[in-house]
Amino acid sequence: MKYYLFTFIIVILFGCADKPSIEKKEKPVAEDTSRKLVIIQTTMGNITVELNEKAAPKHAENFLKLAKEGYYEGTTFHRVIPGFMIQGGDPNSKDNDRSNDGMGGPDYRIDAEIGLPHTRGVIAAARQGDAVNPQRKSNGSQFYITVADAHFLDGQYSVFGKVVDGMETADKIVAVQRDARDNPLEKVVITKVIVVE
Repeated sequence: MKYYLFTFIIVILFGCADKPSIEKKEKPVAEDTSRKLVIIQTTMGNITVELNEKAAPKHAENFLKLAKEGYYEGTTFHRVIPGFMIQGGDPNSKDNDRSNDGMGGPDYRIDAEIGLPHTRGVIAAARQGDAVNPQRKSNGSQFYITVADAHFLDGQYSVFGKVVDGMETADKIVAVQRDARDNPLEKVVITKVIVVE
């Protein structure tokens, strides 16, 4: 009888000791405050982009630097192709000479950080073709936003973020009337790029 009572007490004690760990609630995961968001303000609406500093740290850092300097203010989306993408960020697009749009940028290029896929709504860096740029280095300021999946570009261009709000703006921009060089007839201007602190 004493043996059974002793076993019963041990079961109760160990049962109670185990119980708190079963009912123990996990602490809530803290919200990620390290997200780098930028708001591209345009004459047709806003586009909010989350930069991917892990996959493309050099491109993300460069975009943030140019945004803070006001580099993009007054540039346009100088190339829009329905079902594909909108391209902007060229300082040459600030003037009225359309023939040089798409040829400008700062006097440096960014080492390729190729890896992320081209799904709808990604932001990636424009660059010169392989014939003159076999290392696939990116233009220092020009970028494009895809309005549809473009997997034929995977492995060739540096994707450095994604649109998290405002794809309807990108869809409006890509649908504007354009000339033979895919340049909008009426300028779509980037008025400001705001870094969300």
